[in-house]
Formats: sequence, C-alpha cells, structure tokens
Amino acid sequence: MKIAIIGVGNLGYSIAIGILTQKNFKFKNLYLTKRDTESLSSWEKLPNVKISTDNKKAVRNSDIVIIAVQPKQLHTVLEEIKEVINPKKHTIISVVTGRKTEEIEQILGANVPIIRSMPNTAISVGQSMTCLSANESGKENIECAKTIFNSLGKTMCIEEKLMQAATVICASGIAFWMRLIRATTQGAIQLGFDAKEAQELSMQTCLGAASLLIQTGNHPEEEIDKVTTPSGCTIEGLNEMEHQGLSSSLIKGLVTSFEKINQI
Repeated sequence: MKIAIIGVGNLGYSIAIGILTQKNFKFKNLYLTKRDTESLSSWEKLPNVKISTDNKKAVRNSDIVIIAVQPKQLHTVLEEIKEVINPKKHTIISVVTGRKTEEIEQILGANVPIIRSMPNTAISVGQSMTCLSANESGKENIECAKTIFNSLGKTMCIEEKLMQAATVICASGIAFWMRLIRATTQGAIQLGFDAKEAQELSMQTCLGAASLLIQTGNHPEEEIDKVTTPSGCTIEGLNEMEHQGLSSSLIKGLVTSFEKINQI
C-alpha cells in the first residue's frame, strides 16, 4: 500500500505517527507533504518515508491519498491535484472537517472513489475512534480505509448525514474528555495529592471506566450501581454533580459544538 498524506498539520501528523508506529500495519511508501517541511526533516531518515512540498508528486507515487488540509484550503488543493488523479488507481480519503464528499466530487468527479473519514488525535497512539462514509464509487474501497484506520484504533461506518455529529462526539470529544480528566485532577489536588499523582489517578480511572464498558458491554448505569451503596459517598457526590448540571452541561456542550460545526 502506497500512501500520501496531503497537509501534515496536527491531524495529518497524528495519522502519520500512527501509521509509522503500528507494527501490524504494512505500507510500501508514505509520502508526507507540507508547505513548510522543516518540522518533518527528521522523518526523512526513516525507510520508505518521503517528505515533499510537491502534492502532485506525492499523488503520482501513491494509491491512497489522505487529504488532511484545513477546510479553507481544500478546493485549492483539489484543483492542484485533479489532473494527476486516476479513478482506477486512486482512493481519496478526506479527513477535512465539515467538507462533504459531494464537494470533492464536484472537482475530482463522481467516478473517483472518495471516502470521508473523521478520526481523532488519539490516532497517534493507535486508539482513535474513526467514523467513515463513502460516495457511490468509494463504497467498494471502504474496506481499504477500514484496514488503515482499524490498525490505528476502531472504525464505524455511518451515513454521511451523521458525520458532523460524529465529529463533535469523537474529534471534539477528545477535548471534552481531557477537560473532565483535568477537573478530576484538580479535585484530587484539593484533596491532598500532588499534581503528578493526581493526574495519574485521574487518567487511569478514566481508562478503567471505559475499559469496563468495552469489555463487559454493560450500560454505564449498571457499572455505576455497583459502586453506589445506600447513603454512601459515591451517590452523594453524583447527586451533587447532577445538581450542578454535570450531565446537562455535557449535553449542551455537544449540541452547541454541533450547531457551530454546521455554520462552518
């Protein structure tokens, strides 16, 4: 598999790290393009990795083209590479926030396999939740995208109309969960732990909670019931958080982010 990542910003960089560090993923060549390649100079020593400012060259030497540019740059990049796109050879995977496959089709053509993908930055450690959708031409190639992103976490194929919501839940969601971990850390410090201990306690407890649900398949309330004894400290803490709007604030935050992404 020959892969090009066009636009190695934060997300493109995370995808590249994920591809390079996952032992169960095999590729022949990885082209990375960026207008200023200085930050990628150390990668040139890696086998089968090519660094370039030439998007056309990267596309010509690849069969999977991951477009990871900023939304405002998408049309310019597509116009630049469209003459070297071969529908029988190339599969386009866009991770550009808020841009529909229809927009890409209008420039590259509906006969080009196009897959819309929304990973998150946990892809750099092989733990992304990546949602995928495809145009008609791309549906036959979606297994290829699943192969890439399953090696970097987990994937879910969804209807494209849900992609904006998926972006909020999975991509913005990383920031929301980080804030919850930070708040738990601050609470632990107030209760007497030093900062390093507090963060370790918060991170591992968060990981443990998610792992419990993943491995058991249980509903969150089922696991909550196991640690909330009558008149105990857990239920009192939970009730106080709910009185202060914990659940409603999270839901309102998700809805607000969803409304914003639909304005972009």
